[in-house]
Amino acid sequence: MNRQSKKNATGNKGAALPSSEELLFASTRNALLVESKHQQIVNGACKVFFKKGFHPTTIRDIAKASGMSMGQLYHYIHSKDDVLYLVHKHLMKIWYDYLKRSGFEQIEDDDPVMKLRDAFSHTVEFMIEHKELVLFIFTESKYLDRKHLRMLLDVYRKHINRFWRGLLEGLNIQDQVVTGDLDTLAGLAGFTLLFPPLAGWTVGGKLEKRHLDTLVEFSMRGFGIGRGRPGKGD
Repeated sequence: MNRQSKKNATGNKGAALPSSEELLFASTRNALLVESKHQQIVNGACKVFFKKGFHPTTIRDIAKASGMSMGQLYHYIHSKDDVLYLVHKHLMKIWYDYLKRSGFEQIEDDDPVMKLRDAFSHTVEFMIEHKELVLFIFTESKYLDRKHLRMLLDVYRKHINRFWRGLLEGLNIQDQVVTGDLDTLAGLAGFTLLFPPLAGWTVGGKLEKRHLDTLVEFSMRGFGIGRGRPGKGD
């Protein structure tokens, strides 16, 4: 199979950003209303979560912060676990929106190296910009029950892993061969970029551009792609 045939067969669909509809929590006749109400709940809940933490926050706290009555709130969620799940989906949605605004989708599929580098770079920037939200999610998700945790893992596999896997498949199509299990590598690609918000303190101060560039280059070289050997051309 030649290169063009490979591209047509795969289509590099994995790296495509999902629509807002794909990230909706509930199925309803008025999906836009549900999306709007869920966003209202997430905005209110995050104000309380960031201040008190997930476990001490009550449903009543969330209702008050969201500007809803308890009855209105329960029309759109069933439990506090639902809210934390929505916060996770909110993070994914605003990350996708951030990439769209960055012009990521305008990069041609026939330049997979630039596309991967751009995705790494803008994702690192996003993680720093939304540090408080990222820290909250990855420290408080231990409180999710098994049902919601399974749902969340399914969402991550469907959207985040699919996104990174699609970029790696694009490299293979263009003969920039990535060796290893692509699903495992896709997971590593996403979680490596969590370094700035989760462990940025290890750089001993405010993260600077040189720190971000180093992380992007480290990630690229992890897939066998870089600007040269360490110490040369950097």
